[in-house]
Amino acid sequence: MSESSSTLCELLIQLSEPISESLSKAQCTQPEGTNVSLKALLEPLLPHKQPPPSPNFNDTQLHSSIRDFTFACALLSSSQSSIHDLLSWIPKHLSAAADLAFLKLSKAYSMAYSKKNNEKISELGLNCGSVPEEKRLLIELMPEVLPLLKNRIKESSIDKSEDCDEVSAASARVPVGFAIAAAYQFRWFVTQIDYPHLGKLSALVIPCALTALDHWSPEIKGQGMLSFIHIAKNVYAAELGWYQDVILDACCQNIASSDEIWHLVVEMSVLIVTCTEQSNPRSAWFDRMLKEMLSHLERQPRNKERRVAWLRHIEPLFNGVGLVLLAHFRRIFPLFFQWMHADDDETVLLVLKQIETIIKLTWIRNTQYVERLVDELAALYKEAALKRSREEIRNLVIRILILLHQCKGMQFETVWDKHRDDPNLASIVPSLGETKTTMVAQ
Repeated sequence: MSESSSTLCELLIQLSEPISESLSKAQCTQPEGTNVSLKALLEPLLPHKQPPPSPNFNDTQLHSSIRDFTFACALLSSSQSSIHDLLSWIPKHLSAAADLAFLKLSKAYSMAYSKKNNEKISELGLNCGSVPEEKRLLIELMPEVLPLLKNRIKESSIDKSEDCDEVSAASARVPVGFAIAAAYQFRWFVTQIDYPHLGKLSALVIPCALTALDHWSPEIKGQGMLSFIHIAKNVYAAELGWYQDVILDACCQNIASSDEIWHLVVEMSVLIVTCTEQSNPRSAWFDRMLKEMLSHLERQPRNKERRVAWLRHIEPLFNGVGLVLLAHFRRIFPLFFQWMHADDDETVLLVLKQIETIIKLTWIRNTQYVERLVDELAALYKEAALKRSREEIRNLVIRILILLHQCKGMQFETVWDKHRDDPNLASIVPSLGETKTTMVAQ
């Protein structure tokens, strides 16, 4: 073993010791109904103090130890964002220690194996000089570790050929806990790399992310969605290559996901479709995705979590579709009219902001919804007197009415006549009067 390898081996053991000690003291809670112990999974991955390496201890064995240590750090670090029983017992200080240890190992590795590391990174199509020192080891390991994680996730996925209960059959083959751990590790690997380097690794990353999305477990799906959210924010559409349609289809298939990950599927789907179809407002993918989302919202219009998540993330899709939104008015506005009078202020504010966006994009032309919208806005303005966010709600209502006045002119005037003398709406009249004066002046 070379001197640099020996030094790296000693550092690996030195970094591992405090993590192993903290891990042994941590109280691991094993989720009910599973025989997977995360502590038992982690302990073998950490190298332990031993006599000086024998001459037979070679670089291949050192590489295996580094890979296993990275797997351990990935799992410990990714637990910081988890509330799942399998990972929630891991103390924050242990996750932080794993982060720091991997950073130190990465820097030492890139110095000790600079030439080899540069070659590996270049083979992946990346410019070595632009890759930060602390990311080099991670990128070198990805061609090796991502297929392993993909296979681990797939082990407990549903076999479509089985006639029995699919989830039970899948869990009987391999406990799903192993796949959950692998999904968290995968998401950690992906989110450590960002623009402009991640796009070069798409062919490695996307198959594993799709495998996670295809799993029956919401926890595993969620990690796949978080991975795709990060991918969409850090790659160009062209770098997704022929995977584009496959990813978009997976997004649509997952819109029926459970409440706990609905916010993730909406964010992921909107980011992916706007990234890939941004220059084509009439894209069939925009149409299909919006229809799928609206179908699920129509089934559960009173589900606050779903509507809030959708309203919070949908605007980029609206911007991408633009004027073509007119074709979806008959499904969008009935939901909006209902949500405008929701009990929670968050929904009301969000739906008003999206109504404002839609009016700006479409000028709400050739539609029968103008009169109904003005009536609902007038009613909401009066209802706002009893709401905590009344000032913000009323300001948004006035902004929308001004927009409607600007784009519909006499049609708006005719509709507004029935509200003009309402004393509860008297404070709106001056704003609309200013708009009329401006229009005449123009």
